[in-house]
Amino acid sequence: MAELKKFQLEVISPERVFYTGDVEMVELTTTEGDIGIYAEHIPLTTIVAPGVLTITESGSEKKEAAVLEGFMEITQEKVTILAQSCEWPEEIDVNRAIEARERAERRLKSSDANINVSRAELALRKSLIRIELAGRK
Repeated sequence: MAELKKFQLEVISPERVFYTGDVEMVELTTTEGDIGIYAEHIPLTTIVAPGVLTITESGSEKKEAAVLEGFMEITQEKVTILAQSCEWPEEIDVNRAIEARERAERRLKSSDANINVSRAELALRKSLIRIELAGRK
C-alpha cells in the first residue's frame, strides 16, 4: 500500500505543547460531529468537543488522547488544535475521573433547581471519556 502524504499536527493546551509532528491522519469530535483529516484538507476552523483524539503517524501506528474542548484550525499544510485539556491514557487519574463521574451523576439526579444541567452533563461526558480511554491502555 502506498504511503499517505503527511501534514504537520500541533496540539497545544494551556500547560504545554501536547503534541507536534508529521502525521497521516487525525480523527476527533467537533460540535458538528466526528471528523477525519488527511493532508490537503480544505481550510476549516471548528470547535472541538470532548472526545478521543486519534493520531495516525504512519500506517497502523496510532496514538490516542483525551481532548476536552477547544478550537481547531485546518490549513492545507497544518492542523492546529488549541485544547482546554489534553491527556495521554497513562496520564489519566482514573480514581479522580470516577469521582467526577459520580459527582456529575449525583447532580443530574438531584431535584435542586439551581443545578446547571448542561454543565453537569459536560462534566459527565468528560469523565466518561477519561475512564474509557484509560481502560484501553
